Amino acid sequence: MPPRSPRVPGTGDQDTKSARTRRRILESAAHVLSRRGYAGTRMAEIADLADLRLPAIYYYFPTRDAIVEEVTITGVRRTREHVVAALDALDATATPTDRICTAASAHLEMLLRESDFAAAAMRNAAQLPEELRAAGLAEERRYGELWRELFAEAARAGELDAGLDPRGARMLVLGALNWAPDWWDPARGTLDDIQETARRLVRNALGGPCQQF
Repeated sequence: MPPRSPRVPGTGDQDTKSARTRRRILESAAHVLSRRGYAGTRMAEIADLADLRLPAIYYYFPTRDAIVEEVTITGVRRTREHVVAALDALDATATPTDRICTAASAHLEMLLRESDFAAAAMRNAAQLPEELRAAGLAEERRYGELWRELFAEAARAGELDAGLDPRGARMLVLGALNWAPDWWDPARGTLDDIQETARRLVRNALGGPCQQF
């Protein structure tokens, strides 16, 4: 079963039965979408995981795509907020490369431990129909701009290998991070280990040219 969101006292409508049911549907959909992919996500499986009859789902969401849209937008937003919080926690001595490594570690944490929403959003972006993805473009652009600025800061500080294409480097880093849920096995290595490996790989890859053969 997907993790349940904790009850937050004093949140008014957020704690109504209807709101809790809607949240449960989204959590179940995120769990299924993160594992099955867009093409393999079925309303019946979402309903079963949410412990609801299938017709009840349609009371809250008119179509499967309406659920997918909200899950993916939520996933990108939560990931951006988590990364921003990690960056804000750094002290003033952190270098631009430190900030990229911290962002990579926080992004990976969301994908592997904190949020099915994040994994669903990052792993399915390329699978979504154009009209469905368009609804989440504003949130994607906000998160993309955060990463563009991180790499621009490193380039301005002279910490980015001058031979690198900053856009290509950024996309390769994010692509590698987003692939992690497909192969990571917590029985074969802790999250801390994978995060440290990611930080070291990013730092070593961005800081100096590779020997050419």
